[in-house]
Amino acid sequence: MVDINEILRDLTYFYPEIVLTVAVLFVLIADLIPNINKKLIIPLLSLAGLLLSMIFSFQLFEKLARLHEIFNVQERFLFSNMIIVDHLSVFFRVFFALSSAIIVLLSIPTFKRAGEYYALLLVATLGMYLMASSTHIIMIALSLEIVGIACYVLAGYRRSEHRSSEAALKYMLYGAVSTGIMLYGFSFLYGISGEVNIYKIRETLMLEPVDNLLLLVSVIFVLAGIGYKIAMVPFHFWCPDVFEGAPTPITTFFSVGPKVAGVALLIRFIFAGISVQVSETVEQWISIGDIDLSLVLAVLSAVTMTLGNTAALGQRNLKRLLAYSSIAHAGYILMGFTMFTGAGINAVLFYVIVYLFMNFGAFIVVDGVALRLKSENIDQYRGLASRAPYLCFALTVFLISLTGIPPTAGFIGKVLLFAAVIDNKLYWLAVIGAVNVVVSLYYYFRIVKAMYLEKSISADDSALAVPRMHIFLITFLLIPTIYFGLFWSHLLEWTTFSFNFMLSID
Repeated sequence: MVDINEILRDLTYFYPEIVLTVAVLFVLIADLIPNINKKLIIPLLSLAGLLLSMIFSFQLFEKLARLHEIFNVQERFLFSNMIIVDHLSVFFRVFFALSSAIIVLLSIPTFKRAGEYYALLLVATLGMYLMASSTHIIMIALSLEIVGIACYVLAGYRRSEHRSSEAALKYMLYGAVSTGIMLYGFSFLYGISGEVNIYKIRETLMLEPVDNLLLLVSVIFVLAGIGYKIAMVPFHFWCPDVFEGAPTPITTFFSVGPKVAGVALLIRFIFAGISVQVSETVEQWISIGDIDLSLVLAVLSAVTMTLGNTAALGQRNLKRLLAYSSIAHAGYILMGFTMFTGAGINAVLFYVIVYLFMNFGAFIVVDGVALRLKSENIDQYRGLASRAPYLCFALTVFLISLTGIPPTAGFIGKVLLFAAVIDNKLYWLAVIGAVNVVVSLYYYFRIVKAMYLEKSISADDSALAVPRMHIFLITFLLIPTIYFGLFWSHLLEWTTFSFNFMLSID
């Protein structure tokens, strides 16, 4: 029998998602109203929904603190254990709201009076919220499809452009296949355990003998679906074509939002579904059964970062170059999973935050330049420093941070990842990672060389004017990219606090 009071109590923990849903409806209604300033009102409604959702997300930290004081628990399961609200899910809610708010602001100069565009962006954000919170197989599948379908439409939003339609088709086909493979893997897990909740799946696997081969096959199939979201090799094929074909604000969104949602789902699946904590006082996990999942993830990490960096070497289109760069960064992020430790996941959470700042910043500079020069080719950046000194300085800082050079936030992120790997004696992975950093140095600084040391191919030497919104966002992202390279302790404390939920649930 349905307990109405329990559902109403659950809804008080679901305010961020409710706000986003209402915002989607308001945006669609505003788009239908004639004789209003849609160029201003629709983005403002979208931004207000995201900011209000972020405020309610922060309030969830207080609710969880009261739960801990009264019941000595730090999480709450909602709607018959379909969704969990804990520190980690709240962390990702704030992250997704911030990233989508930046994309809304970035889209204002490009997408005018496009209510359906902003509605799709909010729907994708809602799906990412659910991906970070889902504990039920059906809910995981639904959240993946919410994000996927919205992103397929966004990728092909410019229907008159051939490459945009091609990007949407490739994104959809790869997404459909990977999701099907993932659900096939979940069906194996259900067959093994008889459960559909990942926490209960873990409990069953711990109590009963496990067929290691079947467990390994099911885990690999699930990793296929999640790996598609984070552009992990060999599920990365969609990434370069989609990044190049989609409008640049949408590409910017794809480079961080859905990718980090996949990271959130991977953390939940590995640490809550197929591994167990060694003890209540030690932040170390071991995978269930006799499968060496740590080695599997380490190999995938090494292959992903190596392919991404080597493929980026020959790229002339900056969006394709940054696409392969994002594949390489997926490999760096996977380094944090290989140790099955709290330090590794803390490094992952820290890295995805700084990745937002530096990667968004690089894409926004590329978008601003492309709006004026109508090209994303690296040749257009020759001698650009004389026409746009601030843009070139900002892009240089973002590229330095993406490489992992001090004193930027990207350097601290890579130090944390490499330190966690070395502490667990995975020296071969650390060496491969270091070699890949050197490789990335070449293609990132090829852009810097073009901007500062090469002669312009254009006779126009007038100042390059970009939209003021781009300048504002670049500055907004540049500050934390430098600041967290010098003062990172508070950010690291927040990521550590956000991952502590594992200790309470186990």
